[in-house]
Amino acid sequence: MSPTVNERAQTFLQVVRRVIRLAAPYFRSDEKWKARLMFATIVALNLGYVYVAVLGNQWYGRFYDALQNKDSVAFWREVGVFGWIAFFNIAVQVLKFYVTQLLQLRWRTWMTREYMSRWMANHTFYHLELARYAGKEGQAPDNPDQRIQEDMQMFTSATMTLSMGLLNAVVTLVSFVGLLWALSGSVSFTVAGTTYQVIGAMVWIALGYSVVGTVITHFIGRPLIKLNFMQQRYEADFRHHLVRVREYSEAIALDKGEKVERGQLDLRFSSVLRNYLLLIKQQKNLVTFTAFFGQAAVIFPFIVAGHQYFAGAFQLGHLMQIRSAFGSVQEALSWFVDNYDSLAVWRAVTDRLSGFDDSMTAHAAQEHALQRTPAAALQGDDLAIALPNGSSLLAGTALAVKSGESVLLQGPSGSGKSTLFRTFAGIWPFSKGRLQVPDNVAFMPQRPYVPDGKLRDALTYPNPATNFSDDQLRQALTDALLPDLAGRLDDSDAWSQKLSGGEQQRLAIARVLLRKPAWLFADEITSALDAQAESTLYQRLTAMVQAAGGSMVSIAHRAAVGEFHGQRWTLVPRTDGAAGGARYRLEASPAQAAAT
Repeated sequence: MSPTVNERAQTFLQVVRRVIRLAAPYFRSDEKWKARLMFATIVALNLGYVYVAVLGNQWYGRFYDALQNKDSVAFWREVGVFGWIAFFNIAVQVLKFYVTQLLQLRWRTWMTREYMSRWMANHTFYHLELARYAGKEGQAPDNPDQRIQEDMQMFTSATMTLSMGLLNAVVTLVSFVGLLWALSGSVSFTVAGTTYQVIGAMVWIALGYSVVGTVITHFIGRPLIKLNFMQQRYEADFRHHLVRVREYSEAIALDKGEKVERGQLDLRFSSVLRNYLLLIKQQKNLVTFTAFFGQAAVIFPFIVAGHQYFAGAFQLGHLMQIRSAFGSVQEALSWFVDNYDSLAVWRAVTDRLSGFDDSMTAHAAQEHALQRTPAAALQGDDLAIALPNGSSLLAGTALAVKSGESVLLQGPSGSGKSTLFRTFAGIWPFSKGRLQVPDNVAFMPQRPYVPDGKLRDALTYPNPATNFSDDQLRQALTDALLPDLAGRLDDSDAWSQKLSGGEQQRLAIARVLLRKPAWLFADEITSALDAQAESTLYQRLTAMVQAAGGSMVSIAHRAAVGEFHGQRWTLVPRTDGAAGGARYRLEASPAQAAAT
């Protein structure tokens, strides 16, 4: 069912509001005066460009009259005038290009940094991914990396280009419509014995020609908006999977998963091709019409005004002025036709960025039910933890760990051990209750993050390497059983690919030994190590937290880890159906007894 006029108007207003919401913050930011001055300069240069075009139209009349009259003096005089017009035209275009590109660069820089700050603030990047994997499409934009890196560049560039193009079209229309009205005079025609006279006929013809072209263009090109939106999504999905194959190259090679991954890549690339072919087909239809429309506009004014010229109503220069003015008016009125493809891409980019902006705004407005405060020890009261799909893991849970105590957390796979740690860290959004957590604390995930670059930066992450001396860095690597890396602090590499799983775990332990936190939450941090290495490193970590007057809480499946902990917490499946449908309850017991 086709949308009504009112629905189309509402859609147009919605797009305008989205563009204003995305664009306005930069022009109200700390850079607002520079941005506004540059924007005003571009507007002034556009006005200058149109003024030069008006001068060019007047030149057409004088130049072609000189040709018709075989007036060599006037001819060479107009050649000199053309030189000045061309000079100013080139100067205006070059300056306009430079200032426009500079404003686009500054705008993109500000916008990218602003959105990166919002994306990285308050764990937004993490929570949006959780919502995406939970299937909450309205709350989870796909490929935020593409939206920040590519869409913002396209938005700022297209917004400047299209807005200045529209301004240029409006100013051109205002400047030339009066000129065309005066040049075209009146046209008389007889119908059924009655003579009619149309004043400014060329203006009305240009208007009708452009209106018909605009309506047909919109009808042909409307599907391009959705096709461009989907093309960007499919391209990003394909690129994302290529990156995953590169990141997990070793695991894929060991599993001999090349055929499967090739199939997955082919599947995603097929989506890219299928949508692109539809895009090409639709663009072909649009280009066919716009090319015909543009070519017809070249000869159209000669056909309309030719009979008057041959009747001696005016000279060749006047005819060429009519053709030039008609072309300018028609081109201004046909701005929508000429830019429809660009508008479709711009609309798709605007929709994607608006969705990203809406998701981050909604996340910032969410109220977190977990009351997390700093304290000298770990204590939780009435804790409730759920999965992103709403399934309850724990409910009404109380727990406490005092300084000097150590706890081993165990339970079946998938019972929520790591999720409980995420709650302690304050990054799990699906938890509520009251929680007190010490300040001087470090959390070690199952899979440590190892950034590319210099080894010293990977070792001290997220702290600057300058906070530590080389001797401290080497000692930490030695204590973490990585003495072979002690002499490679300034080597740059893709360490997540270079180091084995066990080496990455030991590098993460070296980080903690550098920071010396009082409290440590360790999630399967020695799962890739042999028993001797595990025992040695747990001894050193235990000594570190004891010396700082803190405690250690660990997740581990190996019973041998129990000897470094005094208590054991176990997540036990519930069978009584109590506690609001929670699937597990937390039981405490001595760790040594549990290990035996």
